[in-house]
This record gives sequence, C-alpha cells and structure tokens, in this order.
Amino acid sequence: MSNAVQQISKVELGAGGPLVGVQGFGAMGISAAYGETDDAAARETLEATVEAGVTLIDTADMYGVGANEEFLAPFVAAHRDEITLATKFGIEYRADDPGYRAIRNDPAYIKQAVEASLRRLDVDVIDLYYMHRRRPDVPLAESVGAMAELVREGKVKHLGLSEVTGAELREAHAVHPITAVQTEWSVFSRDVEHSVVGAAAELGVAFVPYSPLGRGFLTGSFADAGKELSGSDFRQLLPRYSGDNAKANVALLEPLHKIAAERGATTAQIALAWVQQRAQVHGLTVVPIPGTRKRSRLLENAGATRVVLSADELALLEPLAGRVAGERYADMSLTSAAREARGPSSE
Repeated sequence: MSNAVQQISKVELGAGGPLVGVQGFGAMGISAAYGETDDAAARETLEATVEAGVTLIDTADMYGVGANEEFLAPFVAAHRDEITLATKFGIEYRADDPGYRAIRNDPAYIKQAVEASLRRLDVDVIDLYYMHRRRPDVPLAESVGAMAELVREGKVKHLGLSEVTGAELREAHAVHPITAVQTEWSVFSRDVEHSVVGAAAELGVAFVPYSPLGRGFLTGSFADAGKELSGSDFRQLLPRYSGDNAKANVALLEPLHKIAAERGATTAQIALAWVQQRAQVHGLTVVPIPGTRKRSRLLENAGATRVVLSADELALLEPLAGRVAGERYADMSLTSAAREARGPSSE
C-alpha cells in the first residue's frame, strides 16, 4: 500500500529545527473535541501519515484531558524514528472536575506538565514542546526559562509558542531559540499577519498554522454547526460557524469552490494551498497541521502540497478574511489577536 502513496516534500522546521514533511498532522480530532470517534479509523489515519511523509504529529495535554497523548503512544512507539512529536502545555483541565479550566505558565507547573506528557506518550524526549496559551501576568522570561531548562535536561529538543504576538516572540527568542509558532491561520483567519508572522520570518522561526481548514468549515463538511453537529462537538461554541454568521460565511466559500472545480481539486486542497503559499508571500517556513479522522482525507490533504495557486486565484481569495462574520472563539482573550493593537489586516 505504501508504494502507491506519493510522499510529500520535506522542510527544516525553523533555523536548526528538525526536518519534517511540509504538511503536518493535527491529532486533536482523532480522539477529542469533534464528537464520537472511531478508534480503528483513527489508527488507520495515523498510519497513513507515515505513508504520505506527514511526519510532524501535533497533540496537547489538554486534548481529552491527556487521553489524546495516551491514544498516540502506541503509534509513536511504532514509528518513533520516523516522526517529529509535538505536544503542548498551558491549558489545565481536570478529569475529576469538568468545569475546571486554568491557564498555567509558572515554572513549577511546566515541570509537572512535561513529566505527565512524557509518561502518557511513553517517550524519553519530546521533539517540540509548545506553551499552548500565554498568561500575561507570568513573566515570559520565567516561562521560557523553565522550558529552556527542559532542553538542558534532555526532556525536550525544541521549543514552541502558540498564540503569541510578534513582540512576545522576540522576547521569548531572546531567552532561548524558539523553533516554531503555532496559531490559527487560514484564508478565513489572518490576524497573525499583523506582527507575529513578520517576527517569525525575521528570526528564522517556522510557522505552524492550526485549523488551516477552518475546523472543516472551509471544506464544506458542514454549513451550520448548531444544526448539523453533535452536542459533544465543540465547534458549536465557535461564533463564526453557527446561525447568521455561518449563513454569511458559507456564501464566502464560493471562490474556493470555483477554483477547486476549475482545478479538478477539492476545496480543502485549495484552502491548504493558500496557507502553504504564505511561505513564499512572507518569506518563512510554513507547515500547516490539518486534522482528519479518515485516511482518504489525510491523503487528499497531503496532495494539496503539490497545488500552486496562480496570482489570479490568490486575488480571488485575498478579501475573504476581511468579510468573515464572527470571531474565532467566543472568548478571544487568550489569543494573540486580543493582544495586538490593530484589527484584521485584510479589513
């Protein structure tokens, strides 16, 4: 089977970072957040990542309150030398208290969190360790300093940050080299272009866009989360995907559908191609991490790495982000956008 799958190209993940497939895999949805899961299909999908050369595998300790890391452990053990394993700390949930949620960046918690992730993943070292969310009242130098200590101890190889501003990235990078920044970036979500993308390009930091397919909305897999998705699917909580916002945003997908039809491609591939071409537009490494539960979709997504959009096609997609109705989250306070001085660059 593997001989029939074309492997994607590889790229260095930031200056001095590991060599990874130019597209990664966001593992959250295979066991958490998007309603009921199918373990067998999820494992088949994970195996397809290796077949396709999708080697950056991304999880977090909060996904399923640790369950996602545990689910990945057998796959990681079977393919440890073939993949680059990324996980994240900073959003604390408790299995015995479903209503509990806290943002933790303090050094004591970081030491506790990495040990728990190492245990659940059943590994000796994490390849890329992200601070998932920034807590502004904890000095960034303290948090990154604690993360740097993990590198010195051999528990972590590379450091990453998620949802930080350009100024925060520069401050962190001065404490210890940052390999990658992970934040939402798609044809619908472009607030990162204000400062952090430029800072990453300047510093040689790779950008890892999460939700490059708008959590499935850009693919046309659903048109209204409130009406179509299960009650356990957290996309119901995201403002732009339900009700009047969703109705307005569905209409914005027409250029994606048009380009896809003309290309003989899928809308997912066009949306991913747009994200991938940000690398040339902004002069930095870009490794998006779309997620899926299906092997067929994984291979379809990987095929997007071979799609290059024309200037005319890019022009059709350029204005979309400025027309999107609704925010990325109901509470944007923990995002980099909330700490930026300006609004969306595409407005």
